[in-house]
Amino acid sequence: MSAELLINITPQESRVALLENGVLQEVLIERLSRRGIVGNIYKGRVSRVLPGMEAAFIDIGLDKSAFLHASDLTASPMDDLHTDDLPKKQPTLQIHEVLHEGKQLLVQVIKDPLGSKGARLTTYITLPSRFLVLMPDNQTIGISGKIESAEERERLRALVQKVRTEFGDQFGFIVRTAADGISEDSLRQDMQFLLRLWDSIEQSSRSSAQAKLVYSDLPLVLRVLRDMVGEPIQKVLIDSRETALKVKEFSEKYIPDLAQHIEHYPGERPIFDLHGVEEEIQKSLQRKVPLKSGGYLIVDQTEAMTTIDVNTGGFVGSRNLEETIFRTNLEAAQAIARQLRLRNLGGIIILDFIDMMQSDHKQQVIKTLEKALEKDYAKTYISEVSPLGLVEMTRKRTRESLEHILCESCSTCNGRGYIKTAETVCYEIFREILRAVRQFDAKELLVLASQDVVDRLLDEESDSLAELQEFVSVAIRLQVEALYNQEQFDVVLL
Repeated sequence: MSAELLINITPQESRVALLENGVLQEVLIERLSRRGIVGNIYKGRVSRVLPGMEAAFIDIGLDKSAFLHASDLTASPMDDLHTDDLPKKQPTLQIHEVLHEGKQLLVQVIKDPLGSKGARLTTYITLPSRFLVLMPDNQTIGISGKIESAEERERLRALVQKVRTEFGDQFGFIVRTAADGISEDSLRQDMQFLLRLWDSIEQSSRSSAQAKLVYSDLPLVLRVLRDMVGEPIQKVLIDSRETALKVKEFSEKYIPDLAQHIEHYPGERPIFDLHGVEEEIQKSLQRKVPLKSGGYLIVDQTEAMTTIDVNTGGFVGSRNLEETIFRTNLEAAQAIARQLRLRNLGGIIILDFIDMMQSDHKQQVIKTLEKALEKDYAKTYISEVSPLGLVEMTRKRTRESLEHILCESCSTCNGRGYIKTAETVCYEIFREILRAVRQFDAKELLVLASQDVVDRLLDEESDSLAELQEFVSVAIRLQVEALYNQEQFDVVLL
């Protein structure tokens, strides 16, 4: 399978799109004003212990206290690496036996703050690199379950044990999938890097008695390259020359096989427009997802769960009703797997396939869904078809969904629907201005938008607007249109 990464860089946000055979599968967005904190390590202070919930709230220096459950004091958070060599989970400790108010401890974020909830923490610190994951509180050597060769698994285990002994036999390590076929020198460099990083984290933690950040994970673009496993990436296109140089330098040091595939995209047309990514992002914010056969999905995301309903729509089939339903459900299973990745839907997900009478049809639909989800980096669990014809599944959630990143609750409909945020519309206006300047010879541009969008352009985004105006060498005027809703805007050439 041919896979490529498209990377769009602006001063305000970074966006990464993963395409497989030319079809968009995942979109990752990181904004400067709201950067994700999963993987960050903090020196925290226990602010409150809740024995009844077997949990504690930890002050890590953020606006909201973070949440630490008793199970995260002993359980391994590395399930998503598909390892089979880690020790089994120990019995959960009583929270009040371990923690008390004012106690200081190192914690790592495993879930970003979502909505009204604070970040989710663990005391089981892990530090990932390209080939290894360092576990400071463990002596275990684990091998990724995706490395299937028994000979290669034993070779890697012996190699890690040998190199670890050279550095004092202190910590545990998990060998990641990307280490398949790695040389001893490469593994030694990776391990040495992790050990030095952990030493600096410990020193930073001891130097302060206050709750603070002691380690921040890599920015989105580098993090994606580091964690990208599975199908080899055929091409990485980046529309920022400066970022492309940084990424190439990073790759030459840590992922040399990928460095030759990294290219700077210098074209006039926006990179996401060129490959149809912008259009797919807009579609992924809609409830209705059309299927090629004429059927469609209805996706409803709530705080408690996400429901996906399958409908035949205009598909009438060519044989009998059962065959029509079966073919629609098979197509829907593949579309659902793509939508889960593209929208980054997590938590409890209820799939309402069209009722099927034959049990073998139900099994084939489930198998099709499982196979389509094999390339998903998030861990999933799928149950059998329930007596009501529903399929219950879960997908590990570590960051906000695409809808929550790009949209906000609509004040007009009191939260029953979504509109794009003023911030999102501002960035769309910036991109539209760049398109207009590149296509037409304009002496001045007039931006027509809603009051909230114009206010943000004159306040929070004023510096960005000034930089853009200087970059395009065209005067930009703003005008409020009272009848425009927050998503509407026009860029007029004068």
